[in-house]
Amino acid sequence: MVKYHFKHRLFKGGWSETVEREIFERGHAVAVLPYDPILKEFVMIEQIRIGALATSNSPWLLEIVAGIIDPGETGEDVCYREAQEEAGVTITDLKKAISYLASPGGTTERLHIYVAQVDASQAKGVHGLDDESEDILVHRVPEDQAIEWINQGKIDNAATLIALQWFAMNKQRVLDDWKQ
Repeated sequence: MVKYHFKHRLFKGGWSETVEREIFERGHAVAVLPYDPILKEFVMIEQIRIGALATSNSPWLLEIVAGIIDPGETGEDVCYREAQEEAGVTITDLKKAISYLASPGGTTERLHIYVAQVDASQAKGVHGLDDESEDILVHRVPEDQAIEWINQGKIDNAATLIALQWFAMNKQRVLDDWKQ
C-alpha cells in the first residue's frame, strides 16, 4: 500500500485541495481465455478466492487462467506458463484481446486479456503449484453454457466476464485470425 497526496485541476476551474489516497501497488497481470474452436468449448478453472467469501454464495469461483507478470516476462510468456500450470493445456495460438484497469480507485493494476486456441479434450483434473497453495479444478465449458452462467450470475469476476463478452463480440474475427 502506498499513500499519495496530490492536487489536481478541477472541471469547474482552479485546483483542488490536497487529496489523500491509498493505492495497492500490485503490478500487472494477464488473464487468458482458452478456447477450442473444434469442440466449441472454453477451458475454465475453479479455485478458492478469499475476497469472495463475504460477498458471494461461495468463495470457489469459476474463472479463466490468470497470472501476475513477473519482471522480465511478457504478457504472452505468462499466458503460456499459466495455461500449463493452472489448466494443463498447451496454447497453439494466442491473440491479445483487450486490457483494462482492474480498479483504478484502489490499485494501479492493469489486466491484459488474451484468447488462446487449445485442445480442450486435454483439459481435466486438478492443477496448480504446491508452493503457491493452489488447488485448481479444470472445467470444460460449452460456449452456450458459459454465456448462460454469466446471465445466472454464476460467473461474476471481472476478468472472466470481460473475456467472455469480448469473445462473444469478436468470435468470428478471432477464428479468422487463427485460420491464417
